[in-house]
Amino acid sequence: MVSRRLSREAGHRRKFLAIIDETPECERAVAYASMRAKSTGGVVVLLYVIEPSDFQHWLGVEKIMREEAQATARAALDVHAAKVRATLGIEPELVVLEGKPTEQIHQLIEDDQDIAILVLAAGAAKEGPGPLVASIAGKGAAFPIPVTVVPQNLSDEEIASLA
Repeated sequence: MVSRRLSREAGHRRKFLAIIDETPECERAVAYASMRAKSTGGVVVLLYVIEPSDFQHWLGVEKIMREEAQATARAALDVHAAKVRATLGIEPELVVLEGKPTEQIHQLIEDDQDIAILVLAAGAAKEGPGPLVASIAGKGAAFPIPVTVVPQNLSDEEIASLA
């Protein structure tokens, strides 16, 4: 169960959450979430989740790997944020969390009561729609807010007409 959403109350704005990862389709989710936020007077939140399994080494190595992962996350967020700023003129919120992606997404949604829509993009590859989209189709990762799934093959113009 998710806490009550506050995005429609005075002093709050609806937030659209897009996940930044290494999949090619994540750019489409960011485009849709950003355009939707702009067209509705909302905010786009870009989340990068660092998976902890990468840090099972000696203490010194673990610290270096964690710092590198943080730098990679920030760089990825900065690339997408710069594109949002340049194309739409809005400022996204940037969040880096560490843990299992679905757990961290759930926790962020619980912590930020203005997040009202999770935007994911479905890949067009033969391997399937992508890890997050596949997880919502399964039993264990249903999200407590509406999820919009954007096809990877939509152009910016098509996304703009839908957002």
